[in-house]
Amino acid sequence: MSAPTWDPAQYLRHAGHRARPFTDLLARVPGLPSEQPRIADLGCGPGNVTALLAERWPTAHITGYDNSPEMLDKAHVEWEGRTVGGGRLDFSHADVRTWAPSEPYDLIVSNATLQWVPGHGERFAEWVAGLRPGGSFAFQVPGNFDAPSHVLMRELAHSARWRGRLAETLRHDDAVSAPAAYLEALTGLGCAADVWETTYVHLLTGADPVLDWVKGTGLRPVLTALADDEEAARDFVAEYRTALRAAYPDTAHGTPFPFRRVFAVARKEA
Repeated sequence: MSAPTWDPAQYLRHAGHRARPFTDLLARVPGLPSEQPRIADLGCGPGNVTALLAERWPTAHITGYDNSPEMLDKAHVEWEGRTVGGGRLDFSHADVRTWAPSEPYDLIVSNATLQWVPGHGERFAEWVAGLRPGGSFAFQVPGNFDAPSHVLMRELAHSARWRGRLAETLRHDDAVSAPAAYLEALTGLGCAADVWETTYVHLLTGADPVLDWVKGTGLRPVLTALADDEEAARDFVAEYRTALRAAYPDTAHGTPFPFRRVFAVARKEA
């Protein structure tokens, strides 16, 4: 299975809703041990939420890491450079599955990325080891793999018409762990851990807004797998659109889109 191709413009169509969990995550990160902290953002995407780190820690040297050339191109153009507080924001290519700290970090953070990394809990020990004493590792992941948006997509991919091309394309419902499992893993590494979950109910507007949302994220593997067959891609999207309309009916004020997320902040002993 090849890595999905990303479309920064499509992803950013719901930038406000997507950024909300990151701001909620950062609100729970304690003070960092350095006056000029070193921060890594794993899976930075187009850089728009990485820039929020510079607002919280204006003297920091922040590096956003991603493996998507399309996302990194957008981040380099829009956000790279000196920050108003005298810090620096830069971006670099890296695969989160193998990335390891090459220097001490005050904060390692990841926003809606680790669900793409099978067995990501096995990486926690190396990342925590790369923190300065008193530093933090913080992440949030979607916890909605049992929601209709994902269930319907998987069912369609495994249907008679599509299973030959798509059966192995999508992530399964075990892509993330339960909050209690993350708590156990992080406390087992000697960290003070704060783990919680939140279900946002986004009110989306426009035509087929849930489809528009997933075109920027969860549907990317399907769109990548069918990229060489425009007719097949159109047919899959049309079937999926019909199913989503029934699962997420429009209302007078928009389309409610419940979205559960799991958060964790782990502080290394000082």
